[in-house]
Amino acid sequence: MVSQPRQRAVASTGGRTEKRHEQQWVLLNYRIPREPSTPRIAVWRRLKNLGVAQISDGLVALPLDARTQEHLEWVAERVREADGHATVWTGAPTTRRHSGELADQMRSERDGEYAALIDDLQQTPDPTSRNVQRWRRTWQRISRRDYFRAPLRDEARLAIADAAEQAGMTERAGEKLT
Repeated sequence: MVSQPRQRAVASTGGRTEKRHEQQWVLLNYRIPREPSTPRIAVWRRLKNLGVAQISDGLVALPLDARTQEHLEWVAERVREADGHATVWTGAPTTRRHSGELADQMRSERDGEYAALIDDLQQTPDPTSRNVQRWRRTWQRISRRDYFRAPLRDEARLAIADAAEQAGMTERAGEKLT
């Protein structure tokens, strides 16, 4: 899912109001005890699976929508259950450049994951239906956290479709990667 920027009215000189597009973000600021390590590792894995942008130690961000906000609120609750501290915020950087840098960071990380998937595909000269199913699941996991449509997304999808065709698989309803 691609997050769409929210429009915000900004008063300008001369009494007119103009609209500008600004990417809104949901941020999680958290601190979790080092021991026991199990909750800390579980939180780290969950954040990794969500594809967060790491801003600094204990501060992560996702593009704002109801789903991403709910995900980070859930993580915050897990942190609190582990006797940690967590706060969820929404907002936007003061410049488009900073927002763009966060989006670029996230896009680059997903691109690396798609590149690894494409490498795996290329290392398998005679794909089986089991390979194709695994690649589809991997693509879907990456795609769920690809908030800004990484450049290699479609290349990976097409490579999987080619492998499926090579393996003699026909697409069934619900199996098409979009």
